[in-house]
Amino acid sequence: MSSVPLPHRVSVDEYLARELTSEIRHEYVAGRLYAMVGVRDRHNLIAVALASTLRAHARDRGCQTFLSDVKLRLRVAGEDIFYYPDLMVCCDPEDRAPYWRSRPCLVVEVLSEASERIDRREKLLAYMTLETLEAYLLVSQDRIEVTLYQRANAWRVEILTEGEVPIPCLGASVPLSAIYEDVPELTR
Repeated sequence: MSSVPLPHRVSVDEYLARELTSEIRHEYVAGRLYAMVGVRDRHNLIAVALASTLRAHARDRGCQTFLSDVKLRLRVAGEDIFYYPDLMVCCDPEDRAPYWRSRPCLVVEVLSEASERIDRREKLLAYMTLETLEAYLLVSQDRIEVTLYQRANAWRVEILTEGEVPIPCLGASVPLSAIYEDVPELTR
């Protein structure tokens, strides 16, 4: 997410209507729109590899896997927020709005220079308010490293540089090698 909001506040309805026709995606925080920045190829390769690995596990449990075009809707401190996570897994059969989800069990952000600070602070705090969220992953695109926060671990940070990443809501784990298989030039 960029750090410069558009100049005036807009309603949720205005935001949702604009997003349907906008050539640029925006995240929405308390009436302010933040233009999304473009990503490097490895950002996308990592997100697609992880989504591909998770999809079979998700389908087996009746869950859905979404990449960055589906919004996550939150309400924090009385304010509406819409983010575009890089990946979400959603298992609640009642959570089926056409343009967003609000009850994911897993949220993943692939880190970039433009988004890392917000992903590690603002989004972490916002995502922790989701009662259905079991895990939040921050995936580096510059080295083999995944930062894992799990509800079952009181949201304490875990840094993974080898082995597998647990995905509690799917009863599965994903090898780091599968996440990074399309970017072999990365090191730990």
